[in-house]
Formats: sequence, C-alpha cells, structure tokens
Amino acid sequence: MGDERRVLVGFDRGGWSPALFKHMDSSGFDVLTWRKGATEDITEEHFKEATYTDEHGEVKTWMVADTLVDLPLATTKITGETFQLRQISRIVAASNGGARQIHILTTDQDLPAGEVVYRMGSRWRQENQFRYARMHFALDSHDSYRSSDDNENRMVPEPAKKKAYQKVVAARNAHAEASAVADLNLLALKTPSAGTDEVTVTSAMHNHVMAPVWDAETTLITAEKVHQSIPSKVRLGDLNPGQQVLDTETKLIHHGIRMAAYNTAMTIAREIRTNTGYKRANQEAHALMRQAFNQSGDIDATEPGYLTITLDPLPTQAKTAAIAELCEHLTSTKTRYPGTELILRYAIKTKPSPLKN
Repeated sequence: MGDERRVLVGFDRGGWSPALFKHMDSSGFDVLTWRKGATEDITEEHFKEATYTDEHGEVKTWMVADTLVDLPLATTKITGETFQLRQISRIVAASNGGARQIHILTTDQDLPAGEVVYRMGSRWRQENQFRYARMHFALDSHDSYRSSDDNENRMVPEPAKKKAYQKVVAARNAHAEASAVADLNLLALKTPSAGTDEVTVTSAMHNHVMAPVWDAETTLITAEKVHQSIPSKVRLGDLNPGQQVLDTETKLIHHGIRMAAYNTAMTIAREIRTNTGYKRANQEAHALMRQAFNQSGDIDATEPGYLTITLDPLPTQAKTAAIAELCEHLTSTKTRYPGTELILRYAIKTKPSPLKN
C-alpha cells in the first residue's frame, strides 16, 4: 500500500484458519470472512439496526449483533491460547421456513457494522454477474466455430502431477492415522494393570505396535518421491498433439458487447429501485428492466439537437408509471448519443400505437 494503511482481505470459509487470521493481523492485514462450524446463537438483546449507503445512494438496513469472540488456535502447542476477533451476526431465513443466525468475523475494529455486512455480501458480486450473464446474455455460447492449431510449445499442467499429489495426501492421512493408533496402543502397553506398579515393554512388543507406522511412513516417502519426480508442466504437443483452439477475436468482441449490455442493464435496474415509486422494485427491478428493453416504441430524430425514444405502454398501469418515471429521470441527465451532438430524450406513450398492416 505504500503507507501505514491496513489491507482488508475478504474470503470464504475455505480459507478458515484462526492461526492464519492472527498471522495476517500481525502483518498488517485485516481479515473478513464467514465463521465456520457450529456456533451458539447470540441473544436477541444484542441485535440493533445497522445501515449502509452504497455507492449508488441506496440505503441498506440489517439487524445485527456486534460482539467479540475468542477462537482457539488449534495449531499452537500452548494449551488454551486463543485469538480474539470481532463478530457481526445476522438473523436470516432458514430452509425449513424458520430463522437462523449467520456470523461474519473480522479483525477490523473500526469499520461500521453495516459496512462489514455489505462488504461481505459484495464477495458474491462476481459469481452473481457470471450467473446472470449465462442466463440472459448467452455468455457460454459459441460465437464462432472457426478454429486453428494451438501452440504446441505452450507449457500446460501435467495431469499426472495432480494424481500423484492425491496419493501423497492419502499417504499422509494414513500415516497420521497409524501414528494416532500406535500412540494409543503404546499408552496401553505402558499403563500398569490394576493391582500392579510396574509394567515391562519389550522391543518386540514395541516393534509390533510401531510396524504399521513404519509401513505407512515408507509408503509416504515413496509417494513423495514419485510426486517430486513428475514435472509440473509439459509441452502441449507432448500431452495432446493436434489440439485445436476456437477463434478468440470474435468471442472477445462479443464479450465486450455483453459487458457493456450487462453494465447498462444493471444501471437501469438500479435506477428503477432508486428513482421510481415502483413498490416491488426490490424484487422485480431486473424483470421490469428486461421488459422495458423488449418493449416496442418509436425513435424520432426530426427535432434538431434531440433524439427521442418513445416506448409503448407496458401491460400494467403500475409498470407503465414506473417506466415513465425512469424515462423522466434519464432525460434529466441530458446524455448525448455517442458520436453525435444529439441529446437523448425518453418518454412513454399514454396510449398504445395503432396496429399497422
């Protein structure tokens, strides 16, 4: 960052590690993540209203509980050592029709509770964008079936490396399990029976208990050597000769158009929520936006200096009124049509256009 500012790092439960959180905090990084595992609910009296106004002027409101929690550091050798984090809790609907609590953890003690909730929710924006684009913008379509030879000298991951590592992981787990069993068996051997003060453990007895551990260790060493001997990457020509690649130029051009269309659609949906009186805007803004884009209308460029777009009324009075408000707001921006000096004006007809032959 170049100065003393701390960096806020947000991630999902897949990165869960209290020891990592402590290390990041001491290194100048703040953590923002969901709490993992079963957690006791926060009592109702701790919940208060928290708000946040986003960059578009929309006010978000939640009921949250802002508390502190101590997480045990499972990797430490010091028994009972913990690391304290700030916990922001929310009550949300459960799949069974009831309610449940979800908890956000952060080391940032200064960020308002509403902004903590908003930033954690923002982590899903990328996933939502791709999901929406697949549904409405044909993101995964084949824009061109033209193909060419791929670069056979390009280095690609060696699949055998991944398979070998899976064997290493399995061997490590087997070794850890064998060691745990051996520890229990050795403890049983060294524990005197009732009524006796001494116990004798022979080398043969010890070796019998430790034999599975040594076998597992040999298997692990062999698996690690095999994994290390496999290169991480190989030439594409050696792995898959004759590989074809689809033409990318057309795809990239279409992606640029889709991105512009997506940004426009999201902007219009936001304007419906913030600049119209449509009562169901929070639930139907995107559907109303798509309906307006598909609505018939007229384009008039006869008036000097203006380009006027007039839409036909929508199926219901409420939707028509909402789009009329939207048109009024968009007109007030006095936006110029790209590449011209024409100012865009928007309106909606009071009556539908007569049918034409």
